[in-house]
Amino acid sequence: MNDGGAVPHGEDRGRRYGPLGRALVIIPTYNEAENIKPIVARVRAAVPAVDILVADDNSPDGTGKIADELAAQDEQVHVLHRKGKEGLGAAYLAGFAWGIEHGYGVLVEMDADGSHQPEELPRLLTALKGADLVLGSRWVPGGRVVNWPKSREFLSRGGSTYSRLLLGVPIRDVTGGFRAFRAETLQGLGLTEVASQGYCFQVDLARRAVAAGFHVVEVPITFVERELGDSKMSRDIVVEALWRVTAWGVGGRANRLLGRKSP
Repeated sequence: MNDGGAVPHGEDRGRRYGPLGRALVIIPTYNEAENIKPIVARVRAAVPAVDILVADDNSPDGTGKIADELAAQDEQVHVLHRKGKEGLGAAYLAGFAWGIEHGYGVLVEMDADGSHQPEELPRLLTALKGADLVLGSRWVPGGRVVNWPKSREFLSRGGSTYSRLLLGVPIRDVTGGFRAFRAETLQGLGLTEVASQGYCFQVDLARRAVAAGFHVVEVPITFVERELGDSKMSRDIVVEALWRVTAWGVGGRANRLLGRKSP
């Protein structure tokens, strides 16, 4: 399947994919009081059939309270209150577990700040009908970023290129966080072994999907820099991603030389 400029990776080998089932959009939040209401409204307008799970890390600005108010008004909005700020990866893992436990067939990652356009979600869900995992990609033909400084674009492109080459994965946007998974794909990624956080979490899931032989498709998206609130990007996140990707790449090459299976 290659609709809407989608770029497939790996062979589906004639596999017949089952129906998608109910979809859950997971939106991790920490101090997103200005953004959570409009992003929930946009998701509900773009794909009225999907449910939303706000995974809030006990935001001191009251994001969780606002999410509770939205959930009280709309039965398709749910809130997962977490004890504190534990990182993007931990929030998504908790959201995945909640979604699988509640019987959702599709689980979507989406930022709260509007950088991921909910209006592009239908394209990801359409592509998922013939894939195991769909990535919203900034770096395939048709993808782009808006209102980013060149330094940020260089960092993102460089990080994806470094990860792709070192890990041997064909994905162009390895660090992107707008993704749609089939539930069975997530269950095949060994999530209990995932300890990475930040943008490194996205690299980790991508490499696991490729290693497991899942059919991955990249769909071009327009990524828009947030207008409200503060970015969660930090030096620690960049450093973690660099050392983890390097360790995975070096370890994977060593394991191949020794004939061992990489974790």
